[in-house]
Amino acid sequence: MYTKTIASIASGMGGGIGVIRISGDDALTVAGKIFRKRSQIDLTSECEKDGIQYDDKYFWKKESHTIHYGFIVDNGKVIDEVMVLLMKKPNSYTREDVVEIDSHGGPFIVKKILETVLKNGAVLAEPGEFTKRAFLNGRIDLAQAEAVMKLISSENNYALDSALSQLEGNLSKYIENIRQDILHDTGYIEAALDDPEHYELGEFRFELKDRLQNDREKLNELIEHFDDGRMKSEGINTVIVGKPNAGKSSLMNLLLDEDRAIVTNVAGTTRDILEERVKLGDVILNLVDTAGIHETNDIVENIGVNKAIEYADKCDFIIYVVDSSERLDDADFQIIDILQQKKGVILMNKSDLNPVITVEDIQKKLNWECITFSNETKQGMKELENYVNNSFLDGNISFNNQVYLTGIRHKEAVISAIESINAVLKAIDDDMPEDFYTIDMMDAYKELGLINGETASEDLVNKIFKEFCMGK
Repeated sequence: MYTKTIASIASGMGGGIGVIRISGDDALTVAGKIFRKRSQIDLTSECEKDGIQYDDKYFWKKESHTIHYGFIVDNGKVIDEVMVLLMKKPNSYTREDVVEIDSHGGPFIVKKILETVLKNGAVLAEPGEFTKRAFLNGRIDLAQAEAVMKLISSENNYALDSALSQLEGNLSKYIENIRQDILHDTGYIEAALDDPEHYELGEFRFELKDRLQNDREKLNELIEHFDDGRMKSEGINTVIVGKPNAGKSSLMNLLLDEDRAIVTNVAGTTRDILEERVKLGDVILNLVDTAGIHETNDIVENIGVNKAIEYADKCDFIIYVVDSSERLDDADFQIIDILQQKKGVILMNKSDLNPVITVEDIQKKLNWECITFSNETKQGMKELENYVNNSFLDGNISFNNQVYLTGIRHKEAVISAIESINAVLKAIDDDMPEDFYTIDMMDAYKELGLINGETASEDLVNKIFKEFCMGK
């Protein structure tokens, strides 16, 4: 399918080992031009022995999935001592001939080897081009290709499990079963319309309605659990709220284990939004520190307060920091009113001082879990970690073996498919002729095909793979 042989660095820079990946029809030839066995190298002078010619067919003669020890040379000069992994088509990541050169990981060495590879017939791979070739050559579908990047970027066990599940094709199989139901019924309708003598449509519409309702239920289940999948792979959007000087920024610094937020004794120091990611146990929090919520005439501070309210309204989880050394006041009551019907935890902060409010005092206003806490002594830190993990791993948001949608692209395709199915169900209820059904049924089929890539446009495919990292 491709005429160009591509190459790229496939490892992080500066590690112990560097990996240069080559894929394409000429991968074996390119590697053969620059690879020499130990017997061909005079190590005392670090150059090739007199009269030794390169063997560009060296790897063509070797068995697939073998490792070869030797040296990479450029114009007779040794660049590095390497191990070369040989994977012949179709049993490779791209289903093309693939060669991977394992070198020492110094950035200069790795770049020098890549330059030598490019000089001998390969071209630099575009971001995601290796995985794109795996997709276009039929080794994986589009949803599985996207799972590769999710796998690379996973930061906890649950994100990893979700990415592996999608990479194994669980989402694709789930969607494809629904697509095949729709395609089979569409084919039956069209056959019956063309050959009514041999295909009966009398009771078919009632059977079709049952199947479409069942398919719609399966798709609705994916939408209902979309936020679970998003949080599982991308982290829980968590906002820290409280009145000024309650200890929100100190909590942010404590969770990050660094002085990210400015902390002073002056109330209202935080006026803007600070965003960071933090791993708390097995859960990733997309953490937002906000301005203290209270009535203010300061224009700039008021903007910060409004942003805090906005973020609290749309987040997944809230950490409400209460200054337990002061009585609840109007600012607290304003916050409590905002937090009703939301999910979160209350930190009774400054427990190292003399508390003047109790858990009972605040739970009368907001029935959330309360944790006695101190930013100074770190009291309650473990309890906070346990509560967050238990809430999202065992509670209402459960990370189990269910198939999840983890991308907005998938969600939009499923929503469009549901809309098309609803149109068919309405046509059935309105007693419309069967030929009215097939257009919307095929629309649903095509929308779901965007997920595994069967109906994806070239522009969409290119857009997805441009978001990949180099070398993958």
